[in-house]
Amino acid sequence: MNHDEYSCYDALGLAALVVSGDVSAEELLDAAIARAETVNPRLNALNHVFAARARHEVLAGLPAGPFRGVPFILKDLYMAYCGEPTANGSRFWAGAVPQHNSELFERYRLAGFSIFAKSATPELGFSVTTEPAAFGPTRNPWDMTRTTGGSSGGAAAAVAAGIVPMAHASDSGGSIRIPASCCGLFGLKPSRGRMPMGPERGESSAGLGTAHAVSRSVRDSAALLDVSAGPDLGAPYGIAPPTRPWLCEVGAPSGRQRIALMLGSPAGGDVNPDCRAATLDAAALCEALGHHIEEIAPPIRYEALAAASMIVSATLVRALVDARSLEVGRAPEDGELEPHIHLLIRAAQQSSGADYLRAIQEFQNAGRDLARFQRRYPLILSPALAQPPLELGTLSGTEDYAARSRAFAPFSSLANITGVPAMSVPLFWNAAGLPIGVQFTARFGDEALLFRVASQFEEARPWLNRRPADNESVGYRKVHLRESRLAEAKRRSTLASTGIVTPSTSTS
Repeated sequence: MNHDEYSCYDALGLAALVVSGDVSAEELLDAAIARAETVNPRLNALNHVFAARARHEVLAGLPAGPFRGVPFILKDLYMAYCGEPTANGSRFWAGAVPQHNSELFERYRLAGFSIFAKSATPELGFSVTTEPAAFGPTRNPWDMTRTTGGSSGGAAAAVAAGIVPMAHASDSGGSIRIPASCCGLFGLKPSRGRMPMGPERGESSAGLGTAHAVSRSVRDSAALLDVSAGPDLGAPYGIAPPTRPWLCEVGAPSGRQRIALMLGSPAGGDVNPDCRAATLDAAALCEALGHHIEEIAPPIRYEALAAASMIVSATLVRALVDARSLEVGRAPEDGELEPHIHLLIRAAQQSSGADYLRAIQEFQNAGRDLARFQRRYPLILSPALAQPPLELGTLSGTEDYAARSRAFAPFSSLANITGVPAMSVPLFWNAAGLPIGVQFTARFGDEALLFRVASQFEEARPWLNRRPADNESVGYRKVHLRESRLAEAKRRSTLASTGIVTPSTSTS
């Protein structure tokens, strides 16, 4: 199977070929590895490939799950695969090799995936760009000078470049949705308690974190959640299971939804015109599909949340570094941790246990405020990011790293703080040919509604076959940019006829 054939299918499509006998799992794995060997030297999306082990697993016989034979990649961040390094994007974790499997890995294995690599991530996952000092920057397939976002940047680059149709990702502050937006993919963050975190942890990042995937199709994301969700043995808490498989929600009627349109940045900074245009374009599409749009933002105390988030993040980083120091019997040496990690450790030293508990209370208050707001507005539409994908190096090593990060990605963390599900949907490309995602946030536990409306968008504005050109294909890229400009002009024309009134377009 050559790459052109391989890249025509999503994960469920490839699995169907294996079931029918039209292609073998070995052929799919060969196609994925060949693609990785072609593009990864330029992208730097994968930092560990175990092709020989994957081929052995395929020859031994993969479990007969719904994704049998589909090549798959794990994010190299606290995802244990026995015997394979877990570097967490850090020099300080060099040589860390787990002797057990994460529960989530076991569920992926039983689903039938052919797992052959780990994807790049920033150090400890604490960055909105994937440029770790330990492994170097991951480049965006749409523009090699741009970031893929973080922290699941390697996963997003691998999917966008056609190495795999879907890849494992995780999200403690936007780390699924930010890379999905930067790389033109679908990315859904599940509700708190939905995914297994064991056996290493009872919860991830004080309840902020969860795991799922970035994918090219909505149905792949739904089917993967069906086989991977649910608390594992001894989990400290769980969540009500869905009333039916999430795959059944794909294509199901969503009903007419009342959607809150949030355009202003929670961080108080500017929103780039392209990101604003993408969001208004999505609002117009929602109106065309029969939904009701009203411009209103949830009443959240964002400044208090930002301060609380710093305390919680700093405490988490210090705990992680302390645990690794205990494991290796020494403190990190100079150069083993990046400057922004040191900043967080110093911040943790200036706060107390009482400060941490007050921060968690602030999170919980925000959750209650959002839940009251979502009684009237089951969905909130906002930009996924306040800026298009940044140039590589924009955030690396800057003293005002936290402020610059918030300015780039101010919309995503509320879903983590409150535990609700949210998704980034690829509906817009700017004049430079860069993908600009939009975010939809649903009520707690209502991934079903997100899958219903996402499949509506996917049908109305298909993106599955919209992919970046290989870097050498300059002629194709020029055509692609020209088509992007024409598409943007058409969408702006559609927007002007919708009658959606915003502060900047009102004539009153």
